[in-house]
Amino acid sequence: MFSCKALRRACGAGSLLLVLIAGSGAADESQSVFTDTSRIAAVGGSVTEIVYALGEQGKLVARDSTSVYPEAAMKLPDVGYMRQLSPEGVLSVNPSGLLVLEGSGPRETIDVLKKASVPFIMVPETFDHAGIIEKIRVVGKAFGVDAKAQELALWVDAELAAAEKLTAGVPEKKRVLFILSMQGGKILAAGSGTAANGIIGLAGAVNAVEGFSGYKQLSDEAAILAKPDIILMMSRFGGHELPDAELFANPAIAATPAGQARSVVRMEGNYLLGFGPRTASAIRDLAAALYGGGLKG
Repeated sequence: MFSCKALRRACGAGSLLLVLIAGSGAADESQSVFTDTSRIAAVGGSVTEIVYALGEQGKLVARDSTSVYPEAAMKLPDVGYMRQLSPEGVLSVNPSGLLVLEGSGPRETIDVLKKASVPFIMVPETFDHAGIIEKIRVVGKAFGVDAKAQELALWVDAELAAAEKLTAGVPEKKRVLFILSMQGGKILAAGSGTAANGIIGLAGAVNAVEGFSGYKQLSDEAAILAKPDIILMMSRFGGHELPDAELFANPAIAATPAGQARSVVRMEGNYLLGFGPRTASAIRDLAAALYGGGLKG
């Protein structure tokens, strides 16, 4: 079983699951193991974190721009943002295999990469406890290190279970509004099926908005009716953090319980929403921010 210390060693600085949806070049539509792991391009921050946690980072030839942890990954060539990939950019590093997180795109690029001569494995993504374990096992299988993946999966599973228990006894769940951006004063909020919705639930709270999936602009009325107790945001917006003064100056936010209490929690985006080996730690930090001394243990 992985200890925190062991996982820190594997990641170089700090730490990070059974169905595989995969396709390969022109060869095998059900491929789940790379025949050549010497030059793997990893797309997706959690995928790259898992590779490092498994100690297989020496086989990486490139990463995408969301793969910023551990810091050592930043030294790898960057093939672009995972949702705006180009076939030329990804294939320019001459990879022996492509390990790509579900949700990467655009669709046209993914279709081209699946038809290329380079083996392609898609790592499934769901924003829940089981989804993290599945990702670890899929990545481990792709590299042919199932035993190491099983060890890591067991450790992460136990850590997640312990983190989730922290809020089991809270008498009343906090209502949390995750705001992705507020360009032009318009609130872009997270609905169901998002990483934000998933982490809010794992931390023992409830999403203050409902009735839609993905990210959607809220009307002022909808924001007020959501009655959030706390606003949750990533710590940076395109490199610039939205000041509290600007956030709470928004009339709709100001009219909510969160606005009246000036209650906002900010966490680094990849850490909060990555759904990888560090998620148990993120759950603990978010739960502590939401409930303070009201936690169970």
